[in-house]
Amino acid sequence: MSDRLTMITTRGGDGGETSLGDGTRVPKHSLRIAALGEVDELNSQLGVVLTEALPAGVVDCLERVQHDLFDLGGELCIPGREAISDAQLGRLETAVETFNAALPSLAEFILPGGSRAAAQLHVARCVCRRAERTLVALDKEEVLAATGIKYLNRLSDLLFVLSRTANRHAGRGDVLWQPGLNR
Repeated sequence: MSDRLTMITTRGGDGGETSLGDGTRVPKHSLRIAALGEVDELNSQLGVVLTEALPAGVVDCLERVQHDLFDLGGELCIPGREAISDAQLGRLETAVETFNAALPSLAEFILPGGSRAAAQLHVARCVCRRAERTLVALDKEEVLAATGIKYLNRLSDLLFVLSRTANRHAGRGDVLWQPGLNR
């Protein structure tokens, strides 16, 4: 792999097209490229989250997620490839259950915020939902492996739970929504 990334500026995309991993040229405005970009943006947002003070278990979990997102990007980059496994989905479900078990029950909706780490996790959750919507739209044009869409759906749940975990770690409570507060 050391030689694959030696030439960064290729000028191959100057005309509005880019290459997929299988060599196919596609327009940069295609849903596949949009999905790749949104998964990349999500991974970058998680990189921002990881600069915050977080419990060790959250750091380990998010670092694994970043690797999974590269797997998903590889899946999107090569049509027909299936890179996200049921085991990866199961790991997310277990993480949601584990982290959520340590949190108080919610009786109200919460607002994004509290600690800086929690706010960043809420941004990541929103980016994740957008990426999921784009994969669903792409799946209507080209059949995708179902695990990628499921992975993002589970990940958004995890990011919500981790935002609450981050607030608790920072000694902050959830920011509860107060319906009609500004009427």
